[in-house]
Amino acid sequence: MSLTTTRGGRRQRPRGTRRFNRRDRIVLGILLGLAVLVDLFIVWGPTLASVGLSFTSWDGISEISWVGLDNYRTAFTEYPQFWPAVRHNLMWLGFLGLVATPFGLFLAVLIDRGVRFSRFYQSAIYLPVVLSLAIVGFIAQLVFSRDQGALNALLGRQDNPVDWIGDPDLNIWMVLLAAAWRHTGYVMILYLAGLKAVDSSLKEAAAIDGANERQTFFKVVFPTLRPVNVVVMVITVIEALRAFDIVYAINRGRNGLELLSVLVTDNIIGEASRIGFGSAIAVVLLVVSLGVVVTYLVQELRGEKDR
Repeated sequence: MSLTTTRGGRRQRPRGTRRFNRRDRIVLGILLGLAVLVDLFIVWGPTLASVGLSFTSWDGISEISWVGLDNYRTAFTEYPQFWPAVRHNLMWLGFLGLVATPFGLFLAVLIDRGVRFSRFYQSAIYLPVVLSLAIVGFIAQLVFSRDQGALNALLGRQDNPVDWIGDPDLNIWMVLLAAAWRHTGYVMILYLAGLKAVDSSLKEAAAIDGANERQTFFKVVFPTLRPVNVVVMVITVIEALRAFDIVYAINRGRNGLELLSVLVTDNIIGEASRIGFGSAIAVVLLVVSLGVVVTYLVQELRGEKDR
């Protein structure tokens, strides 16, 4: 560390630099160590345990027996709910990523332009975010219920009601609308914060160069939102693949609403208590989640490096 000399001949350290003493290092070590231990205990410990248990047969009471890849083979070839659950999770991811997320960005752009009552719109759209997905599931039941639902009453179909959440061909789409209702507000707030941070001089320079509003947004504004895009992408993947509460509140994730998270719960804490088999499904969910997120982040990092 370099030192500077003052008028009196004394040497002092440059401003902005500070050497940690022994007490500081001990405090930092304790604080960081506690954070790492909590992370290992709550996140990585159960994760690694699930990976290990996925190769075993265990009901939580009897002795653990090693079965190798049998749990995965059973899930892929003999478990009838597995592939519908995979399809529904991918539909969830596609709907949130291709419909709800762009719509949240669209609302953020509109509010950022300073429309009248923008504070009211911002609060109203964000309001569902403070609700848990279980509460959103109960609200979906009130809206889409066959006999007393608000949607059938609004459409005037009390005499010939549509079973929106009982029909396996329709209920997944109704639940996706409810989940997107909550997800849109979250995305809107994130993008709105990103738009507020965009340097206005960039927009002015684009206008001077003759760019219209559409060209300015896609050529100037949207590229500057790259950090927000990464956060939104990761959140969207997590929200899509960990979905559980809303379908469990509606019909316990059955009859067209099967999800991998529901299958994990049913097998691990259900009557069968097939902890090894449920852990195998959980590992599949983990691999899919990491695969999507890591692939996207690698592409983003490569694009950033190329620039």
